[in-house]
Amino acid sequence: MNTIEQKQTGLQKVSQFFVLLLQRYLPDPFIFAIILTFAVFLFVMPSTGQGPMQVVNAWAGGFWNLLSFSMQMAMVVVTGHAMASAPAFKSKLAMLAGVAKTPGQAIILVTAISAMACWVNWGFGLVVGAIFAREIAARVKGVDYRLLIASAYSGFLFWHAGLSGSIPLSIAGGANISTVTNGAVTAAIPTSETIFSPMNLTILAVMFVTIPLLNRLMHPAPQDTITIDAEILEETKVEAIKDRADMSPAERLENSRTLSLLLGAMGFAYIIYYFVTNGFALNLNIVNFTFLFSAILLHGTPKSLLTSISQGARNCSGILLQFPFYAGIMGMMTATGDSGTSLAGVISQGFVSISNETTFPLFTFLSAGIVNFFVPSGGGQWAVQAPIMMPAGAALGVDAAKTAMAIAWGDAWTNMIQPFWALPALAIAGLGAKDVMGYCLMALIGSGVIISLGFLIF
Repeated sequence: MNTIEQKQTGLQKVSQFFVLLLQRYLPDPFIFAIILTFAVFLFVMPSTGQGPMQVVNAWAGGFWNLLSFSMQMAMVVVTGHAMASAPAFKSKLAMLAGVAKTPGQAIILVTAISAMACWVNWGFGLVVGAIFAREIAARVKGVDYRLLIASAYSGFLFWHAGLSGSIPLSIAGGANISTVTNGAVTAAIPTSETIFSPMNLTILAVMFVTIPLLNRLMHPAPQDTITIDAEILEETKVEAIKDRADMSPAERLENSRTLSLLLGAMGFAYIIYYFVTNGFALNLNIVNFTFLFSAILLHGTPKSLLTSISQGARNCSGILLQFPFYAGIMGMMTATGDSGTSLAGVISQGFVSISNETTFPLFTFLSAGIVNFFVPSGGGQWAVQAPIMMPAGAALGVDAAKTAMAIAWGDAWTNMIQPFWALPALAIAGLGAKDVMGYCLMALIGSGVIISLGFLIF
């Protein structure tokens, strides 16, 4: 059968150029982490006056600081996989996926669902977006699987301007805010001035329209589309269950629905208690807890759950290996020499020195985007940049809430080309960073223009 080639649009040509470029030159995320490690090591010494051994000590000292977070992220992958592989959950997801009939509709739907989920909670959105993209890929013929997963990940742009944004929530709480900001802010800043401010809501609204459309317009022509066989996405079938009369006592326990039901009831008793007493305050622990106990109930038996968990655990190798190296990079970035200045501080101060009242929010956003490459943690970034950017903004007469949101948006922005946060989504999808980063780079450029204009206009 002859294939009819379709002429590419300008945007398709540009996106395909970046896709091919990064597929050729972007190394595995672990190699990327190694390169960042050496780059930061070399820059820290002349910037802060530290000697080689001081920098090595800072690197080793920070190496294990993300152990708790690494386990949380591994659980995101494992529990998300377990819930998604349960037949009852898959059937409901399939109904939602059935809304999309064409590749274009699939891309828009995945982007929108992921963006909304990430705005509610970043951990929830990161998992749900990737799971939903897999389900769409199994049902919509002709959709590019790489772009579909990239579209799911692009929803992560919205997280730090949403309900789980660590910076706006931190300053809303007011705890130690004067200490963290070097006295620039002395009272809590309500979310009405950050998450729900006219500026933030406008940027979000424009992004919610343009990012799904941008992803849709990047969909390759048929001759360049990479699809995936639906059978590949199917999980390994659980072995047939024996007749109960033929089971040993141990096997009866492994296949006991009563055990799963009782355990699930206990877990959901706490989940209900948590939300009654705390409101809709999602965090990574309660998200993982909910996913796990949902999976326990949905799978029906301990054996079925164990099979799914075993399959999901194979996807955690990247997280377990790479997160300690990023913790080490963060240790070097925040280490101070005799001058009392860290490399992250030097970068931030450089942008402050060229700013005025009008351009300061924009340059704060850009500096936060750069620092995020090396300190890919919202809380860590706030601890590094708040003591510098908040007093500088106050001195220039810039609203404190606007400065804080500039840091928050910058932290979310460059996640599009930072493999650190993509690892859980890529593990669920079964892809490598080089498969999606060309499309993510386009999302970075498009969103960067929108966010920058937002800070300049308001």
